[in-house]
Amino acid sequence: MRKVLLHVGAPKTGTSFVQDLLFQNRERLATEGVLYPADRFDAHFLAALDLMQLPWGGLEEQAVGAWDRLAEQVRAWPGTAIVSHEILATASKDHARRAKESFGPDVELHVVASVRDLVRQIPAEWQENVKHRRILRYQQFLAQIMDPDATGTIPTWFWSVQDVPAILDRWAGDLPPERIHVVTVPRPGAPPRLLWERFAHVFDLDPEAFDVDTVQRANPSLGVAETAMLRRLNQRLNGRLANEHYREFVRELLAHRTLSRRPNKVPLRLPDEVHEWAVELSESWIRELGGRGYDVVGSLDDLRPRSEHEPFSDPDRARQRLIADSALHSLETVLVRTAELRTEVDELRRRVAELEVERDIARSEIGWSLRKRRELLAKADERPSTRLMLRGYRAVKRRIRRTR
Repeated sequence: MRKVLLHVGAPKTGTSFVQDLLFQNRERLATEGVLYPADRFDAHFLAALDLMQLPWGGLEEQAVGAWDRLAEQVRAWPGTAIVSHEILATASKDHARRAKESFGPDVELHVVASVRDLVRQIPAEWQENVKHRRILRYQQFLAQIMDPDATGTIPTWFWSVQDVPAILDRWAGDLPPERIHVVTVPRPGAPPRLLWERFAHVFDLDPEAFDVDTVQRANPSLGVAETAMLRRLNQRLNGRLANEHYREFVRELLAHRTLSRRPNKVPLRLPDEVHEWAVELSESWIRELGGRGYDVVGSLDDLRPRSEHEPFSDPDRARQRLIADSALHSLETVLVRTAELRTEVDELRRRVAELEVERDIARSEIGWSLRKRRELLAKADERPSTRLMLRGYRAVKRRIRRTR
């Protein structure tokens, strides 16, 4: 019996970590009868863009046909297949139905949703907005997502990927509840491997057989000053830096590999009134999910936010000294990377120059060889006996070419 495990998010629930681990081990998984259909690390992201026809900074052009290609691989696989990307959380019921039908009629389909408490998800989602070129202030972001009548891009996207009961409503369809798996993200302070162990349980994999230390593509969080600095940087770069360059130098180099690793970052939290609202909403979700009969891996108590004991630091009013320090750290990183790229370019230029010299020498040698050949042929034509031999040789050569 063919089986498909369709992991549909939500964002900021360890999805990048799990996807990178599966991608790195896809050959090993295949030997165990499990398909992770990806020829590049973002293959499932492109497939999700294609399924839902989402615009995404020009990447949607690369995505054309990606879902159909992925579904074809899944249909051809005789065992278990895993498909995973967090933006699938925003799929409509029509998108979800098309996705499920694309895997064929003779398949045992399971939907997997990874979820985390709202008190951690809300700040994380604002950070993701900033890392995708947004310039909306934190307080404006909070006001929009708390407004039940808000219909703009920000609140619409937030609730489409974070409203857990609604996401599962769209994806569950007529699937039996035991095929809907809710993987809860452990509370802060839990062992680092615990989340992977929960995913591995759903995927029916041995968690100990995978080296989680090899994971490279995580999606780490920023601190208050770091996010504030990045938002201000967006204000200066938007309209000037192409999307592909922003992804490489700002999101990956600065946000993920530099600012997220700074020591002593002040975590981004919620103001008291927003924290209370998030706790109340979380409690309603716990009650609703608990009554649906889904397979919960972990505990719904993980969705119950802890009380805040740390003071709230507003990124809209972050200390200028801390923002400047983040900016200097970023400038240092960019300058070092610029020097590395200049060295790489200089080395490429040196190699191109060497190849051009080698080409000129080869051309010279070929030219000398041709001149000598012509001289020999010209002298041969002056002698009747040699001329007859050349004619015979050329005739034989023509016959050989015709018979090939």
